[in-house]
Amino acid sequence: MNKLRRKVYMTAGYNTISLGTGRKEFNPKVPREGLEYYIKEAGQGTLKKIGGAKNVDEGAIGNFMASRFNKQGHLAGFIPYIDPELEYKPCIRTEGACASGALALVAGMKSVLAETADVVLAVGVEVQNTMKAIYGADVLAGAGWFKNRKNGHAYFFPGQFSDRAKAYYEKYGMEYARKGMRQWFVNAIENARLCPTAQEFENKVDDLEGLYDKMVPNGKAFVDSLNVLDCSKVSDGASAIAIVSEEGLERIGIPKDQAVEIVGFAQVERNITNDPPDPTELTAIKKAAARAMEMAGITKDQLGTVEVHDCFSIAGILSTEALGFAEKGKGAEFVANRNTARDGKIPINTTGGLIGWGHPTGGTGVHQAVTIWEQLTGNAGEAQIDMKPEKPYGMTINMGGDDVTAVCIVYKRGE
Repeated sequence: MNKLRRKVYMTAGYNTISLGTGRKEFNPKVPREGLEYYIKEAGQGTLKKIGGAKNVDEGAIGNFMASRFNKQGHLAGFIPYIDPELEYKPCIRTEGACASGALALVAGMKSVLAETADVVLAVGVEVQNTMKAIYGADVLAGAGWFKNRKNGHAYFFPGQFSDRAKAYYEKYGMEYARKGMRQWFVNAIENARLCPTAQEFENKVDDLEGLYDKMVPNGKAFVDSLNVLDCSKVSDGASAIAIVSEEGLERIGIPKDQAVEIVGFAQVERNITNDPPDPTELTAIKKAAARAMEMAGITKDQLGTVEVHDCFSIAGILSTEALGFAEKGKGAEFVANRNTARDGKIPINTTGGLIGWGHPTGGTGVHQAVTIWEQLTGNAGEAQIDMKPEKPYGMTINMGGDDVTAVCIVYKRGE
């Protein structure tokens, strides 16, 4: 596996609030801010930290379905809307379903590696509370092979991952599996309560385990093998981060120890027209993570924290197995034993992940990078974990569709 030919860093991350049910600011009956508001807030949040738009060479924006949620395409044209000084600079929009944000990061990284840019502003955004969930489910079904839509569940992607959960139950036991899935939910909410921008920040439920256990999966009301607490919520939000070279860091006046260095990454695609080869395994994520760690020259045991794509709790369980933290079939036990909690063996999703922080689909990959940047540089506030010297690396895994697009990035604190 080739090493990076040039040092690439990320710094100056910014998140808007992840807005949707659970936030006091959210009222579905009251008009809310549009797509452009989120793009501008996130973009300006990063620009203020890097000395302004004059320091930016290029822009990249990740988004999945603004063309349907907001009737708006051509999102690269909104980069100059962030600041007049971005006018007439090269910009690109990336799309890979829920991995659209990470693809914007990859596009920016490749520009820095190609030496066409020293500073790239990367933004990820989605505003999807523009329609009822059942109609939004039809839009989100475009992340899969839409020819299967008529044969799928009304809530298409919850149905897809419900099928994965069912296969896991049949193979390893439902009660066993749901203990792990329950703890995944508990971890997500506990972590989100420490992050002011998280959608579940204001969650005050005392007995999270009891709440989860009361909501038994019911196919007549939702899907067969998941309850609504197993699912990420519908979210509006955006995140931004600067991707820079060593020269770029000097230009923006940020010291290396306030940036994270990218030491490995991989992006893989699985054939979208095929069913997963094994519903109890995330094969694309497994391959992407292995390749990224090979490029970085590290093992999983050197990872101090990971952001995984827990669009559903079962995806979180399967990710622990794909990364090798747990053997196949042992992920539920690994999570149930609090190994992935913020004080566990490998803290995962320290600001709540998709279930706790929120899942503005095209923004998620950038939000994950912002969280890792915060943790590795000590900027995570109340959500900060103790990064151990022997485990100095962080990782993000952003998944598009049902394990179709997988982007994995490995980070360490700049030095």
